[in-house]
Amino acid sequence: MPFRLCLSKSSSFFNPIIPKSQISMANLSSLPTNHRTTSTTTTTTPRTRLRGVVFDMDGTLTVPVIDFLAMYKAVLGDDEYRRIKSENPSGIDILQQIENWSPDRQKKAYEIITDYERQGLDRLQIMPGAAELCGLLDSKKIRRGLITRNINDAVDLFHQRFGMKFSPALSREFRPCKPDPAPLLHICSIWEVEPNEVIMVGDSLKDDVACGKRAGAFTCLLDESGRYNAPEYANVDHKPDFKVSSLTEVYSLLERHFELVP
Repeated sequence: MPFRLCLSKSSSFFNPIIPKSQISMANLSSLPTNHRTTSTTTTTTPRTRLRGVVFDMDGTLTVPVIDFLAMYKAVLGDDEYRRIKSENPSGIDILQQIENWSPDRQKKAYEIITDYERQGLDRLQIMPGAAELCGLLDSKKIRRGLITRNINDAVDLFHQRFGMKFSPALSREFRPCKPDPAPLLHICSIWEVEPNEVIMVGDSLKDDVACGKRAGAFTCLLDESGRYNAPEYANVDHKPDFKVSSLTEVYSLLERHFELVP
């Protein structure tokens, strides 16, 4: 039977793994030292300290209710939408698209976007598992922040309706907005923590994961439907450190990989 090779976490070289049935006193002396003992020594890698969790809001803490496809088409028009979509398979950054438009055209675009967002406020629902996750983080005294590209009114309504406080909670009125790392770095500065002591949790590769990665934070992608398994997302610039299909998975993931320290 041929040897299988695997990389040992405790060394910088490959060690052979030999089936026990092939180990005898005759060949035992030829094995590397770490194979001669009958007991196994496990080296535990210290877990990274985690002092804060920053969440996206729409589609992460709240159930998706905004029809983004209809909104993008209303702002861009069908033909322009299809052209931009073909050039940006991971998603359209509508705020970036309208950034250099003329003031009048930009004003009209923002009116359309805000109208769709305000319609979504009437149907605002908390994401399953969000309240429980926040309660567990509170029990560990882990800070909770929020970054959204939605309007500040939506953030205020979220806080009022669901009784959960995120601080700081930055809406798109904070500029530049994500995927720029500025809002996440701003939160780290207020918390007086390093970006690598924070994790960004969100449902968007192009916004949440990109923001977290650019800031130097850990990232967790919420992918309820598995849409990011599609081939078009295989070669994106920023890939998450972790991926979950629901918020109920997040706390056990954090406990498994991090030392939760306030």
